[in-house]
Amino acid sequence: MMIEEVLNKESFSREDLIRLLSADETESLKIFNKAQQVRKEYVGNKVYFRGLIEYSNICSKNCFYCGIRSGNKNQSRYQLTNQEVIDAARYAHKNRFASIVIQSGERSSKKFIDTIEYLLKEIASLTNDELHVTLSLGEQSEETYKRWFNAGSQRYLLRIETSNPELYKKIHPDNSLHRFESRVENLKLLRNTGFMVGTGVMIGLPFQQIEDLADDLLFFRDFDIDMVGMGPYIEHKNTPLYQYKDQLLPLKERLQLSMKMVALLRIMMKDINIAATTAMQTIDPKGREKALLAGANVMMPNVTPLKYKENYLLYDNKPGTEDDAERGKVAMESDILNAGNEIGYGEWGDPQHFRRRVNR
Repeated sequence: MMIEEVLNKESFSREDLIRLLSADETESLKIFNKAQQVRKEYVGNKVYFRGLIEYSNICSKNCFYCGIRSGNKNQSRYQLTNQEVIDAARYAHKNRFASIVIQSGERSSKKFIDTIEYLLKEIASLTNDELHVTLSLGEQSEETYKRWFNAGSQRYLLRIETSNPELYKKIHPDNSLHRFESRVENLKLLRNTGFMVGTGVMIGLPFQQIEDLADDLLFFRDFDIDMVGMGPYIEHKNTPLYQYKDQLLPLKERLQLSMKMVALLRIMMKDINIAATTAMQTIDPKGREKALLAGANVMMPNVTPLKYKENYLLYDNKPGTEDDAERGKVAMESDILNAGNEIGYGEWGDPQHFRRRVNR
């Protein structure tokens, strides 16, 4: 079937998605163009900033793909002080980001939960509730989600990494701390708590097939997700999956496949928020800009204090670890303008999908 015939369908089947994800370079341009049209019609031309605070690289999980996994004994560990988090939030607010993301390795100790709750309240107070906060802090109890929501967080990002339970088992330890079913159940808890819910997957994982990626897109659609952050899998030398590095798709193909995933998701879920992730820039200096051209509408300038950045390495060769917050902001502003977009300064940029979903 011609690519145009598939793209013009009202909805995509699994077979349609496999066909589109297998598109060659010329056909892919038609997918990207369609995604751009949909993006402009449904979410507009603005790109929204989320100031990224990498709070801590201490993690209780031991995921086989991640550089800050608990089993990586070569990793120097850190946690920002409360004042450092507040200062980073103040910088984001002063620069009219309107929103930040607090991201960390997964922990669920009482002290960790209490500290996050305190920080949320402090940030709300110092910004007069003008700075929205997304949390990306892993699996927690329903009570913890409610506490953090009531303390002022509006969005939560919990990446499933793959929607295939069997593939999930291959990239995680086989124990009660790393269960696919728990991941999905947590997404439901977040939804029930009232959060705008985000998730995401890695593209180009060892053992992953095109069919898996088609299923990932269907998972996002069927779960009715509000936000997605996904990008190419980049290996880290201090992880078990590194032994499969020679079996992976070439980096350029992983980037191209990631752009197709972004574009197809934009066509399928027209009014959600989709991030242009840093992993794309790892492969191509213009990777984030290309993601915008494929339909993304969110970027995350890193406002973590410079001295910590080189220790939050989920994968090797992460870009921007030598850039302070100001330099990173300027680079992203340039990417956005070069892609023909404008920056939504001072706007929360909440996913329109969320408002439509809760008003049904």
